[in-house]
Parts: sequence; structure tokens; C-alpha cells
Amino acid sequence: MVAVQPEFLFDFGSPNAYLCHKVLPAIEQRTGTRFVYVPVLLGGLFKLTNNRSPAEAFAHIPHKLAYDRLEMERFRARHGLQAYRHNPHFPVNTLKIMRGACAAQQLGVLPAYVEAVYAAMWEHGRNMADDAEIAQVLGAAHLDVAALLAASQDPAVKAQLMANTQRACDAGAFGSPSFLVGDALFFGKDRLPDVEEEIVARQQGRGPAP
Repeated sequence: MVAVQPEFLFDFGSPNAYLCHKVLPAIEQRTGTRFVYVPVLLGGLFKLTNNRSPAEAFAHIPHKLAYDRLEMERFRARHGLQAYRHNPHFPVNTLKIMRGACAAQQLGVLPAYVEAVYAAMWEHGRNMADDAEIAQVLGAAHLDVAALLAASQDPAVKAQLMANTQRACDAGAFGSPSFLVGDALFFGKDRLPDVEEEIVARQQGRGPAP
């Protein structure tokens, strides 16, 4: 079996990225692989690709927005994701917590950081653009708040987030959730079956899935 390391290009500001995060463990279990979490800045990616959020892009198409909400409800029901709650502070400026994700990666605590921040954002409705809220959430998760906040101000960490975002753009990404399996790009939670199919095809040495 060929080793495959799929990548999850994520920003905490996307509710659909949160939903994907909750479903990825099942894909990992079925395929025997692990997703590499790659923090990207969604606002920066939008600027690089001249994209806009769905709420902005489809603001004048109420049927499209209503359908998006319906699809989200169907996805939640299908996967039993009852903890999800819409964040009352949405849209949230995620620059601080995405730099924090890069800092957590550097400090070797990214999985715990991701769990804490995603739960705060999309289960408990916390304002994760607020310094005090961020510190409280990280402290409650028994993470080293001082070390994470200090590292998130490191120029190298800031540069890493920018580099991740540029690399995502260069790979063809325009939003989050996006996935890379080798050089194959997939966008959106509805593409997760295709992501899994691609992983299996490459594991079996069949190259990119058709």
C-alpha cells in the first residue's frame, strides 16, 4: 500500500470546515491515514483569488442561502453532529486564532488547540476575535496560554500563515474547507466522498481517481 498524506486546508471561520473536521476521523479510520491540518487565512485567500464569502456573494439570492442552510442541516443529521450552533458573532476575524494555530503547530499542540477553538466557535458561540475570550478558551483546554500567545506574535509564525495561504492559492484553492490529496484539489464538505475515493486510489497505486 502506498503511503498517502491528505491535507485539510482550514480556517476556523468556516462552519463547513468545522463540520468537515468532525467527519474526518471516520475517513481516517476507514482509510488508515491521517489528515495533515494546514492553517490558512480565509480572508487572505479570498483576496488572493478575488473570492467572497457565500453570505456576501449570494446576499441577494435568498433561495440559494436557504438551500445552503438546508444542506447544512442534512449534513448534520446524516453525521449526527448535534453539537453545532451558529456563532452569534459570525463573521469572525480569525487572524489571531489562525496565527495561534500556526503557533500551536510549532509547539506540538495543534490537535488540542484545534479541538478547543472549533468547539468554542461552533458549539459554544464564543467571540474568538476577542483576546480575553481566546485566553479563556485556551486556558480551559489546559493549553499554555502565555506560550501560545507569545509564539503567535513571532514573525516566523506570521510568515508561516502567509506562506500556507499563498501555497493554498497556488494549488488552486479559493476557500475553506479545501483538501489536497497529492496534487488533487477538492473543495467543500460535499466533496468528502471524493476525497476518500482519491485517498484509496492513491493508496492502491492507481494514481488519481477518475
